[in-house]
Amino acid sequence: MGDYAKAEPLYQQALQIRKKVLGPEHPDTATSLNNLALLYDHMGAYTKAEPFYQQALLIEKKVLGPEHPDTVTSLGNLASLYEHMGDYAKAEPLYQQTLQIRKKVLGPEHPDTATSLNNLAHFYGHMGDYAKAEPLYQEALEIRKKVLGPEHPLTATTLNNLASLYQHMGDYAKAESLYQQALQIGKKVLGPEHPDTATSLNNLASLYEDMVDYAKAEPLYQQTLQIRKKVLGPEHPDTVTSLNNLASLYGQMGAYAKAEPLYEQALQIRKKVLGPEHPDTATSLNNLAHLYGQMGAYAKAESLYQQAL
Repeated sequence: MGDYAKAEPLYQQALQIRKKVLGPEHPDTATSLNNLALLYDHMGAYTKAEPFYQQALLIEKKVLGPEHPDTVTSLGNLASLYEHMGDYAKAEPLYQQTLQIRKKVLGPEHPDTATSLNNLAHFYGHMGDYAKAEPLYQEALEIRKKVLGPEHPLTATTLNNLASLYQHMGDYAKAESLYQQALQIGKKVLGPEHPDTATSLNNLASLYEDMVDYAKAEPLYQQTLQIRKKVLGPEHPDTVTSLNNLASLYGQMGAYAKAEPLYEQALQIRKKVLGPEHPDTATSLNNLAHLYGQMGAYAKAESLYQQAL
């Protein structure tokens, strides 16, 4: 729900109970450490998250073994954290290790192996190494189609991911086809108002924005925003992302009067929900500053850019 302030004390309480009753090295204690770390990761509090992930990983390696599925999940979580922190040198070997263990223990066509392929592909895409990312996404897609079925939500997720890669590569025709396939699966299997369906709508809108087809992009962004407001709530992080995306589109269209209140709304929600120093709050400050720059309101822009920096 994006209500991190309520989640944190509950996770901490669960951790303390498990430490006291089950012991500091019990697998369930490690699960609580992982959960709390994941929360801090979502909050952008990466320095808080790292020691919890590392503690959980050490417990699982010791108690469950280095190749246990829970241990491998913790490896993946720590890799993801390092990716978020921009520490790619630490992230890459952990992603690769996760993939190798899953291939060995679960087999090359297990759904979790496909998840590791997907995660490593996403990492390479994030680094701009598209040549490494593409075959990994394709392999993950083939496994999920074969094992889970062509209309499984995880198959749709991989279609979305591969489409995003093609979008970044500038291959819009391939991207559009895959985004539309993912959207159709989401509508059929999950329903037209499911959050994953909204994500597919958002992705397709983003593609049309890149293609400078604003007439197609605008209604998709608006539809995404309405679904997320209704299903997730007006202050959910994904809803705020939609506010930002629609504002960005209006900025590119030169419709500054439409963009400004959306950016301001997104900024206020992020300050309230995530806190004034969260990375996403900085992004909102940066976005609003960019808009003021476009509008020629340089004094306003400068102040916001400095805050974001």
